[in-house]
Amino acid sequence: MTMRAAVSIGIICTTPPEVVRALAPRIERLGFSTLWINDLPQADSLVGLRAAAAVTQTLGLATGVIPLDRRPADALDLGGLPAERLTLGIGSGRARHPLRLVEHGIEALRTRTEARVVVGALGPRMRRLAAERSDGVLLNWLTPDAARKATTELHETAAAASVPEPGPRAVLYVRTIVEPAARPVLEREAAVYEAVPSYAANFERLRMRAMDATLTDAAGLASFDVVDELVLRAITPANSLAELERFVEETARWRSEMA
Repeated sequence: MTMRAAVSIGIICTTPPEVVRALAPRIERLGFSTLWINDLPQADSLVGLRAAAAVTQTLGLATGVIPLDRRPADALDLGGLPAERLTLGIGSGRARHPLRLVEHGIEALRTRTEARVVVGALGPRMRRLAAERSDGVLLNWLTPDAARKATTELHETAAAASVPEPGPRAVLYVRTIVEPAARPVLEREAAVYEAVPSYAANFERLRMRAMDATLTDAAGLASFDVVDELVLRAITPANSLAELERFVEETARWRSEMA
């Protein structure tokens, strides 16, 4: 069985730039589509992507996601990032008027760059905005079944709005481990998200637990082949270079077993 979805790697933005520079060429060489880096107050996703851009030629570069309430679209430093390889994932953060902020953010970025823009979205109104106005939606903490339904809905919404081909892409972040020692880290991260009100409400609505949306072995990879792009978000014991190298090598092996 061959994977239909593009397969990418995701890492945390606190990963040191020197680790990113060492890791990114390996990710590219192993044939992964894109390197995704999240964005937190203590670290800038774009810094990590610049480090990766400097040592790769074809690897896609993506942020997942920049909260526009904290980092306005007009203020983002896009220097050193090749637009033809760049995907800017944006979200509303904790904005009082999230739809308006994200809509204005999409418009602002369209005037600044040719990079693709995708929207991190939990609820139906934000997903509709993503379908009609952006290049895709970034989904997070979904089971394969929920991700399949969200992908179908995204494509149907875009078609109903007469969005030109190829239309928006459904991208799914899946927290993934390749070694038993990483499981406590994965379980802690799942617990953190279950305590966030917006995610807790979504988990309750979907009748799932956060751990149901994680990937822990090669056998589960095929079940997540329901979106346009699957981001294997690396969870390791200490986020060291050696652990991340093992992670990308092992997940590359999982993918090759499906070819």
